[in-house]
Amino acid sequence: MVSAVIFLCFFFFLLCTSHAANHQHANFLRCFLEETGGSSSSPSMIYTPNDTSNFATLYRSSIQNLRFLSSGAETPSFLILPSVAHDAQAAVLCGRLHGVRLRVRSGGHDYEGLSYVSFISTDEPFAVLDLSDLRSIDVDAEARTAWVGAGATVGEVYYHVAAASTTAAFPAGVCTTVGVGGQFSGGGIGSLQRKYGVSADNIVDAELVNAEGELLTRETMGEDLFWAIRGGGAANFGVVVAYKLRLVPVPPQLTLFSVSRTLEEGATRLLHSWQSIAPRVADDLWLRTIALAVGEAPVNRTIQVIFQGLFLGPRRGMLEAINKSFPELGVRAEDCNELSWVETALSLDGHSLNDTSVLLDRRPVYNSSFKGKSDFVRKPISEKAWEGIWEVMMEGEEEPLVMILEPWGGRLWEIEDDAIAFPHRKGNLYNIQYFMRWFETQTEVTERHLTWMRRLYDYMAPHVSSNPRAAYLNYKDIDLGISTEEGRTSYKEASAWGSIYFLHNFEKLAKVKARVDPENYFWNEQGIPPFAAW
Repeated sequence: MVSAVIFLCFFFFLLCTSHAANHQHANFLRCFLEETGGSSSSPSMIYTPNDTSNFATLYRSSIQNLRFLSSGAETPSFLILPSVAHDAQAAVLCGRLHGVRLRVRSGGHDYEGLSYVSFISTDEPFAVLDLSDLRSIDVDAEARTAWVGAGATVGEVYYHVAAASTTAAFPAGVCTTVGVGGQFSGGGIGSLQRKYGVSADNIVDAELVNAEGELLTRETMGEDLFWAIRGGGAANFGVVVAYKLRLVPVPPQLTLFSVSRTLEEGATRLLHSWQSIAPRVADDLWLRTIALAVGEAPVNRTIQVIFQGLFLGPRRGMLEAINKSFPELGVRAEDCNELSWVETALSLDGHSLNDTSVLLDRRPVYNSSFKGKSDFVRKPISEKAWEGIWEVMMEGEEEPLVMILEPWGGRLWEIEDDAIAFPHRKGNLYNIQYFMRWFETQTEVTERHLTWMRRLYDYMAPHVSSNPRAAYLNYKDIDLGISTEEGRTSYKEASAWGSIYFLHNFEKLAKVKARVDPENYFWNEQGIPPFAAW
């Protein structure tokens, strides 16, 4: 009762201060508070920029890419933190009724900030639905399943799965502060992908609020929608509030190694060989590479290539596998560490091994800006071509531009490319993520970094997939194109990015969209519109 009174007082304060200026805002607030007033003993929280003591702090709390705070992008009129699924339903119902669109934020890692800002200037307000309070995790170790709130982070999933069983795991990403709501629905690549596929391959059920405000499960949403939210970006179709995961078996002991080589130590030759080896080794072995420029220019500037390997078994098995398939890498026993699965997750994300509770820390690791792009490679890049790539990468003298190369093969080649919406399967040797981070806030510094990134991306064009040049949805890139008119994106316009992220699955995704959200309520600048013939 006390909480209800507090919320009503808060509402009338906002109403009095904003009624004359924005009747639409007041109606949305009234509707939302009426819908959620009896939904739980801990009511959902809703904030506006008028609440100077809370809004800015909560809005910025999980923003991972600071350049969007000073980019001139539109910020939300409301920030909503649902505490139960009904609150998300209320946000959708009231949003549609009063013309307030929603942007859904899980962990705040959206590469282009589309989960919390808008690049379209409009008089129409929007709300950010921050799911961070919907992060309960219920692991059934015996059944090898887990229900996970969409606001949980990857690290929280890893922590609770490992606490329930030392021989269970879930295939997801290396960065543990990423929210599962976005990562799982966009695919979810990681160190177990060659053995078990991406995260979306291992989702067996979900709870989703559709454009009508209904809470649906796999049984009630239909198999076409369940197909779409596994790799097609769930925020295009509704609000996923929870996923049911199929856990996968892992041995009690895994082996992790990391070795690095510079150009002077034969890194180019080794990387050229890696391209054909890593996708074809036994699927118990994941072997990725990270390339970056190191040293001061011009005399000491060089390229360092880091080779990281994870083997599902003890050190002896790792050495046998790597020495059989890639002996020239020269991995030694002392390069290998035998660890539990959760310890490998800690190590790959740069944490010490003695405290798994760090996986529960949701706070952003960096207070910085970044830019990412992606490619898929279907034919090995020649040594000569790599030498040209190194020249471009060594141009910069500040924060390094990093290339992260994730191997395909194994289970990823076995699953059909239309089994779920995630389409990147057989034929790909590896994925490239181009990534750059910087800490300066000046506009000219940001533009210089973005220009450098785009130059490398353009240089890579002859060496990567084409027609279309594929990209990974979770490394979102608005350079591929954005909609210029809110809510009115055409299928033809969206094909500019849809055919790149989803390949031939894009048309089916748009047809699902037409069935479940024909008015395109769940719109964003790089979303999927309802299908319409050209």
